[in-house]
Formats: sequence, structure tokens, C-alpha cells
Amino acid sequence: MGPEALAQVLRPLREMFRAEEYPELLVGLEVSDDAAVYKINDEVAVIQTLDFFPPVVDDPYDYGAIAAANAMSDVYAMGGQVVLALNICGFPPDLPPEIVTEILRGGAEKVAEAGGVIAGGHTLDDKEPKYGLAVMGFVHPDRVATKAGARPGDVLILTKPLGVGIITTALKRQVADPGHVEAAVESMKKLNRHAARLMQSVGVNACTDITGFALLGHAQEMAEKSGVGIRFYLEKLPFLEGAKGYAEDQLFPGGTCRNQEHYAPQVRFALGIPEEIQMLLYTPETSGGLLIAVPSEKLEELTTIFSAEGQEHWTIGEVVEGEGIEVV
Repeated sequence: MGPEALAQVLRPLREMFRAEEYPELLVGLEVSDDAAVYKINDEVAVIQTLDFFPPVVDDPYDYGAIAAANAMSDVYAMGGQVVLALNICGFPPDLPPEIVTEILRGGAEKVAEAGGVIAGGHTLDDKEPKYGLAVMGFVHPDRVATKAGARPGDVLILTKPLGVGIITTALKRQVADPGHVEAAVESMKKLNRHAARLMQSVGVNACTDITGFALLGHAQEMAEKSGVGIRFYLEKLPFLEGAKGYAEDQLFPGGTCRNQEHYAPQVRFALGIPEEIQMLLYTPETSGGLLIAVPSEKLEELTTIFSAEGQEHWTIGEVVEGEGIEVV
């Protein structure tokens, strides 16, 4: 569902569950962040999220692992760690059991890698395979990372390269280079667990993960909820090999246009940025990296820890006074 339609269908629910009536709900529909957060006591808050989707790659094991990594990413975007997960499964009745086994194995091994446990789930018959997780995580109530904390002067860090969305679209259209697909799969399977733990050790102002609403959509959500503007530097944005070439070939998925239609009024591009690059920044990502707003005085500490721990990262922009997104 596109961002505009999603906002419309959620309005009645926001009226039904008003934040002032649920004081222990630290993050819910009212603020619409990456996941829900509910305070249990002064030391523990529960993070709750879910995500599932049809296959984005051909290999069933990789599909399961990617779907699981993507679902758990929202816990990491809130600064938490994964504890428990439930499978969400919709499979055709005639899908061979060994394929279903591989999908579930891929997901289970990712949850185990995250330090969590799968404790059950739900299945139903569906014409198209769908798989994902309902995920629970823990975070200290005073250390919840949200989209709403970015401040002017913050520096923006990204922990994975962009481009998996257009590469998997090229794969579906049978024109993708196998090497490009392999790199995209590895990126999507990589957990944001390590990055979340390290950023919490330093302390950051805001965080979100880059998924279906693309870099520009998720950044605009951070800008709007924080009451700031965001400036990206195009030459600093990391892209997987092949992504720009597929953009030149106009291999964009349908979600690109939906994102552009919704977020374009809040985005300004410098003169000379090619249209295909603009569209690439509106292209949905799957299991993308964390976009982190870190105070400038903590930037060196965070990047030093990231480098020492082998965590990929790129400094891609800054938080400024104003509103909306600027790409220069």
C-alpha cells in the first residue's frame, strides 16, 4: 500500500486509540514510527512489529532470510534487540514442502543469528507465496530511538548501500547481472543488529530504516516528525554496483512512482541531477540500512566504533533548519 493510501486508512484507528488514553504506549499510531513500543516498567519496554511480502529472489532459503531480516529491522531502527518472533506464512497448496522448509529455515536461521527464538506462527493458503515475521524486541524506555529526535547540526549516517529494489526488479524482468544480484542478496540478508547496538553505545538523536518508502520517503518522515530539514549530498550516497545502470534503463518498480507522487512536494533537487537518479532515490528498498542522525560532537566516536567493529557506514548528509528534503 502506498504512503498516501496508508495514511488515509489509519486515520480512524488513530481516533479510536488516542495516545492520552494509553500512557504506557510510548510509540503507536499517533506518532507512526517504525514499530510500536509499550513500556512494561522503568527498565523494559517491548517493541512490536511485523512484516511480510512475496518473494524478491528465486532461492527459497534466501527469500526466507531476507524477509526475516527485513521484519527484524524495525526493532533495530527503534534501538532495540530481537527477543521473539512468529512466522507469518501464506503458501500455495501445491508448493512443494521442501521449498516451504527452505523458506522457513532461512527465516529461522536469521532469527537465531539475531539472538531471538521462533516460537510458532500462522499459515494459510495463498495463490502467491508470502512470508515474514511478527517480531518482539526489548529496549530501555529511556533509550527508544525514533524518527522524531533529529536536530539541526546532526550528521546523517547510512549503514547499507542503496539499490536493492531496482536490482531485484531487474531480476524479475530477467535482465539482471548475477553478480549484481548476489551483492544485493547479501546486503538484504545482513542484519542491522550490530549497527543498532553500536549506535546505542554512543547515543544518537534519531533513527529509521530504509525500506518501502525509499531513502527520500523515510528521510521525509524523519524531517517532518522532527520539525527539521534534511540535506543529502548526492556524491556521498552509496549505491550497489549496477543500480545506476538499471535506473538508466528505466527498470523501476511500481512503488517508485507511488513514492514520487506522495513525497515529491517535499523534495528539492539541485539543477543537473538526472531524472533517473532522482527516481532511483524514490525506489523502494528491501531490508535496507539504518539512517541515523547523530550529534556532530558524537560523529567521530560513532564512526570510529563503526570502523573498529567492521560496520559499514557512509556519511551522507546533515540535518538543517527548515523543512523537507534537499538533494545537492
